[in-house]
Amino acid sequence: MKLDDVKKLHQKKYRTQLGYYLVEGEHLILELQKAALTQQHLKNITLYVTDDYQGWVANLQFEFSLVAVTTKQMSQLSNTKSPQGIVACVPLPKAIDKKLESPVDETCIYLHEVQDPGNLGTILRTLAWFGNFRLLLSANSVDPFNPKVVRSSMGAIFHVPIELDVELDALQQRFDKFAYLDMQGSPVNTADFANYDCYLFGNEARGVPKNALTQCNADAFTIPGNGTIDSLNLASAVNMCVYQLSI
Repeated sequence: MKLDDVKKLHQKKYRTQLGYYLVEGEHLILELQKAALTQQHLKNITLYVTDDYQGWVANLQFEFSLVAVTTKQMSQLSNTKSPQGIVACVPLPKAIDKKLESPVDETCIYLHEVQDPGNLGTILRTLAWFGNFRLLLSANSVDPFNPKVVRSSMGAIFHVPIELDVELDALQQRFDKFAYLDMQGSPVNTADFANYDCYLFGNEARGVPKNALTQCNADAFTIPGNGTIDSLNLASAVNMCVYQLSI
């Protein structure tokens, strides 16, 4: 890929068009290495490095093409103010556009129109930490391959199965029992909370549309608290629920 095309991968339309996204920094490259050793689709990876990283990449143990770039060129590829000097051009997973049946050992977390890259990255980290979770994202959600999401996921993006553009009204064809969060719901720290096929979480400001909850016949649960505010950050709420499902 020409360097000018690689620069375009900061924009979603070009990621979709060209089929690649960017991964930047030592930690993320090491996480990419772990995934590349076991995931077949992670081939045709290109590493763009400055002189400072020529020796560092020699110790990596997965297949990649290497392109040396100048510091100026790296600043154009980078999405950070202080580039480390290493960026990977990674193929998008082919399976993310398929509405796959989830394996029986995976629990599905559905996010409806989540907008904040930091929230999505944090949620991905939690799902990867506990394992056996599949993430379903609705249309009009932030792109999980947005550089900010990739960076905040700290490499979890490589380890969590993700489905894109999953519509709410299609969920009933796959799942029988749904749960969501509501202030008036049952506590999540009850045994019943683990007995659902899909857990619904909504947009940071609007939540899950009420008509969809009615159609899904979803059951309400709440995270018990003793404070004075009436809501939790989306990522915090998802993370607490995922922890509860994992104990």
